[in-house]
Amino acid sequence: MTTTAAAARPKLFTGQHLPLVLGVIGLVTLGAFENRAVGTALPTMVREFDALGSFGLANAAPNASYLISLAVAGLWSDRRGPIPTLRAGAISFALAQLLVGTATAMPMVIAGRLLSGLAEGLLDVSLMVLVARALPAVLRPRMFSLFAAMWILPSVLGPVLTGVVTEQFGWRWVFLGAVVLLVPSWLLLRPAMRQSADVPAPERTAEDAAELEAWRAALPWALAASVALFTLTVAGDHLEAHPVIAGTAVLVALVVLGRAAVRVMPAGTFTARRGFPAVVAVRGLGGAAFAGVGAYLPLLLTLQHNFSPSKAGVTLSITGVCWAFGSWLQGREHGFERVAVLRTGLAFMTVGLLVTSLLAWTDASTWFGLIGWGFAGIGMGLSSSSLSVLTLDLSDQNNSGRNSSAGQMAATMSIATALAISGTLLAFNADNPQPWVFGTIITAGAAAAAAGLLATARVGLE
Repeated sequence: MTTTAAAARPKLFTGQHLPLVLGVIGLVTLGAFENRAVGTALPTMVREFDALGSFGLANAAPNASYLISLAVAGLWSDRRGPIPTLRAGAISFALAQLLVGTATAMPMVIAGRLLSGLAEGLLDVSLMVLVARALPAVLRPRMFSLFAAMWILPSVLGPVLTGVVTEQFGWRWVFLGAVVLLVPSWLLLRPAMRQSADVPAPERTAEDAAELEAWRAALPWALAASVALFTLTVAGDHLEAHPVIAGTAVLVALVVLGRAAVRVMPAGTFTARRGFPAVVAVRGLGGAAFAGVGAYLPLLLTLQHNFSPSKAGVTLSITGVCWAFGSWLQGREHGFERVAVLRTGLAFMTVGLLVTSLLAWTDASTWFGLIGWGFAGIGMGLSSSSLSVLTLDLSDQNNSGRNSSAGQMAATMSIATALAISGTLLAFNADNPQPWVFGTIITAGAAAAAAGLLATARVGLE
């Protein structure tokens, strides 16, 4: 009986699901390489165009378009299904790479970067919806563990590979090569896309129609949040040179971002109301906790522990490997309820970040602190993938796009807020950052993770 049940259990790497899995892996890996490649190639690009002053702008551009893209993708996927959104995302990705790869001036690069952020939002949401429609619920945890695993090679090898291509062939081939690699991934996805297109559209109730209209009405606020996010990034780069003007801009942007978040997030998110709003709240808190600390660890290691820049980059390797390992763990058949896995992940993250804070507060061994960061990475892998599974479990075909979008928007806005506040704190101590500055940033991250852990008590079916 048990053998029969095991044989009947659906498998991810089988003939039926294999094209979808390989296609999604290809797109996620391609997006990850592009994300990591830009950081390596951009310094060469701005020097070639004699536009060093545009470096911050080119970095910030995708963040601005990503947020509005998420909102549009959620609405579009729920109204028309994931296929049109996925197709638009792939086309936008190809055009973005072509625009940057053939750029003759920095404005073309910035336009391509804006388009790249647009593509990322469309692809992120549509792939989530496609996975929800094409895979049975029992396979979703393993699929999301693959999402995380596909960031390991780009995180470890991406900068090196990009550097080699840039030196040997020129930075343009970093982007033009991505267009070529897009084709096989797209072809592998076509069977799953046809299968999804054959699924009849669900009947919409009056409540569904009202929710769609409310989401459409929130789109201008998503645009406002995108502008605020862009302002935060640019103003943060000028805090030291123009503290009054840039500080005022940061403050105004935070107010706008907060107001926009209230309008675009599901009702009850800020009180962690039981059900899906609590899922969104936990995603925002966890994202801010982990990314807010990770952004400053290399600087802390460089300034206070005398690490070389290349050695300080070990935190990125730890992040990629431990995050993927945690995501792999949550995808195994362990017999625990999904909320219990989520709670374990946030507990790992809270304790891991507290241990990491010892790098700033004490003279403890550097490797002891980095082990703490590894535990936080495992916790992020456990919790992030579990939140994606819970999002789809608490969604149906009428709202899976908007719910996926809401979760990712919450993470994006909370991370931006955490980085803006931390950046402001650091900017006013830029001449000689004291240990307490980094200690405060990391401890605040641990507090945010602990708040997320408490909020998991309200995650689940209403």
